[in-house]
Amino acid sequence: MLENIALVIILFVTIVLLYGMIAIHDIPYEIARQRNHPHQDAIHVTGWISLFTLHVIWPFLWIWATLYRQDNGFERMQNQIAGLAARLDILESGGDGPDGSEGEE
Repeated sequence: MLENIALVIILFVTIVLLYGMIAIHDIPYEIARQRNHPHQDAIHVTGWISLFTLHVIWPFLWIWATLYRQDNGFERMQNQIAGLAARLDILESGGDGPDGSEGEE
């Protein structure tokens, strides 16, 4: 009788630990989904891969998911790059700069 109870407890603890590992791996994906991260699918797949690597890369997924914010995310960087490219085109063409001055020759 006591052996059966011990077996049930061992099975219960094993199932809870396995479920906990599977539930934990999905936290970075949920963060990425809430923040509308452009790489949320890659974060989700990498989360499953981290499950097979015993969550060694999981902290990096957390960082990857939390770095992006929609109000201060990649769009802002892309806009800055587009603005710099436009200024560079103006300077290379020798036209007026954005401040109205002539480009250097």
